[in-house]
Amino acid sequence: MTESVQLLATSGCPSHEEAHTRLLALLHEIGRPDVRVDVVWIESPELAANIGFIGSPTFRIGGSDILPPDPNAPTGLNCRVYQRRDGRFSPLPDPDDLRDAVTEALA
Repeated sequence: MTESVQLLATSGCPSHEEAHTRLLALLHEIGRPDVRVDVVWIESPELAANIGFIGSPTFRIGGSDILPPDPNAPTGLNCRVYQRRDGRFSPLPDPDDLRDAVTEALA
């Protein structure tokens, strides 16, 4: 069975395109070009609530968010905000955090 990463996104947040590009590059960088990236569009508040979607982009492997959010974060069709290692906030996770999380989840 081919492993996959789910990239959960909502069309209202433009960062999903860069997230997809970075994720594909990361998989090649860590020697896992065999891992499929499935983009899953979340376009209703009901679906967001049902699956615990707190914002776009969200990265999941095996059904789990590999960069877990604050447990009190509300679900919805939000643009997700990540805090980078240097303390800045960004619409995309810190590249090192994403690399570490993907590598660990695929191990």
